[in-house]
Amino acid sequence: MSEHVDSHDDLGAEFPANTIEIHDDAEFLADAAAERFVDVIVTAQAERGHASVSLTGGSDGIRLLERVRRAPGDIDWSTLYVYWGDERFVPAGDKDRNELQAREALLDFVALNPAHVFPMGPSDGPYSTPEEAAAAYAQLVHTELDERGEFDLTVLGMGPEGHIDSLFPHSPAVQETTDYVVAVHNCPKPPPTRVTMTLPAIHRSRHVMLVVSGEGKAAAVAAAVNGASPDDIPSAGAVGIESTTWVIDEAAATGLLLDEE
Repeated sequence: MSEHVDSHDDLGAEFPANTIEIHDDAEFLADAAAERFVDVIVTAQAERGHASVSLTGGSDGIRLLERVRRAPGDIDWSTLYVYWGDERFVPAGDKDRNELQAREALLDFVALNPAHVFPMGPSDGPYSTPEEAAAAYAQLVHTELDERGEFDLTVLGMGPEGHIDSLFPHSPAVQETTDYVVAVHNCPKPPPTRVTMTLPAIHRSRHVMLVVSGEGKAAAVAAAVNGASPDDIPSAGAVGIESTTWVIDEAAATGLLLDEE
């Protein structure tokens, strides 16, 4: 089922209201999120001849990609541009890399143009610091936005304290108002050194989809959709230009007080 709530007052009237879809469990949630993923990408390709997506890691995000692999619909993989919202600054083959997990779930099994896939730099790559990797990725993001317009879809998971990508509560990264990509140090969740897109980058996405399961995240879901400060609950700042959709399971929805129709 789905329900609508008001958009975040502190982010301005230019952003549309949230849409909340509540599904029985994480498996049904993944199916629904995958269907929306396919629909947004296919629609963008039909309208503009190409599409771009920013991927996330985590169990919900990777489960979604596995579902897309099973049912890709009419996605034209050759005209899809793939980015990541954040990455752990670890060696390229490290199991903690969001890129590696996404490749194993989906990307290695579809006919993407390798020149259209943009992983963030690993610690054993050409950039010796996460700051250098962030600066290089910021340039890629600016190129995307300049050449092809806004991201078509940003996919986000969420942690129990409301973090998205590597934007944690009260951190310099979540408070960033200008740069699209920044380095992150001393993350409360290991590994501690990362590169992440910021809220200004997320706000350049036509559609934002947050995919969240589990009762442990219910309080953060409720706070976010009810207008919490993004500094307190970073996911509250994750809004798209055309749509913001929360695809959650019943456990993650237990903190919500939805109006009865």
